[in-house]
Amino acid sequence: MADNQFTAHADLFDLSGKRALVTGGTKGIGLMIARGLLQAGARVIISSRSADACAEAERGLSEFGDVRAIPADLSTSDECLRLAELVLAESERLDVLVNNAGAMWREPLEAFPAEAWEVVLDLNLKAPFRLVQALLPALRRAGTADDPARVVNIGSIAAIHVAESPNYSYAASKAALHQLTRVLARELGPQHVTVNAVAPGPFPSQMMAATLDAVGDRIAAKAPLRRLGRDDDMAGVAVFLACRAGAYLTGAVIPVDGGIATTATGT
Repeated sequence: MADNQFTAHADLFDLSGKRALVTGGTKGIGLMIARGLLQAGARVIISSRSADACAEAERGLSEFGDVRAIPADLSTSDECLRLAELVLAESERLDVLVNNAGAMWREPLEAFPAEAWEVVLDLNLKAPFRLVQALLPALRRAGTADDPARVVNIGSIAAIHVAESPNYSYAASKAALHQLTRVLARELGPQHVTVNAVAPGPFPSQMMAATLDAVGDRIAAKAPLRRLGRDDDMAGVAVFLACRAGAYLTGAVIPVDGGIATTATGT
């Protein structure tokens, strides 16, 4: 068979038998991703600071597949390590790590507090790095040359263009996460682990609720596709990055924003 001959795979988008961890998986974008991975056949562990939110999300997601929720506050190193230990207690292999847990802080420049940097950077940037460190042996064991293990970092279009809201630490943390994605991709590729980032635009979520309530229609009107993101838009890109279809992609930052950041004119 010629090297360039196309070979069809019936399981191109199938995640049956895969294990995935989605942090911040009890609401918003994390919940969308967890549902998509479950529907594609993966067994999914979700985490959140709130035990109540974990229990509620676990009940809701259970109709789509095998899901377990673990409460964990990933803003601390100890909790990142504890979550990793609990994940590894079930299996020594992890196929997919989705670093989605995050925080945003909006406040005017003159009043922007030091705490807004510490809290946001701890969760948005340090936690993904800590989890990759702790779970790397399990990712290595799961990955192969043909089907690598996957790390998916959830960044933001706020790291690609300048948003109108005063979210200094959030935008900076997500820009750093995009670059961390590229650095890790270069290092971990030879170890059969891909590392990519998704940069969401406006999706309905608790983090975006106030903004969308105030100017959601205006934001949608600025998008070339003239709408906000939907659950399937986020679930779809996550499944693509986790399945065989995305096996040859690493170091990429994929905007999922209806074209807002990549077609902005500045006017």
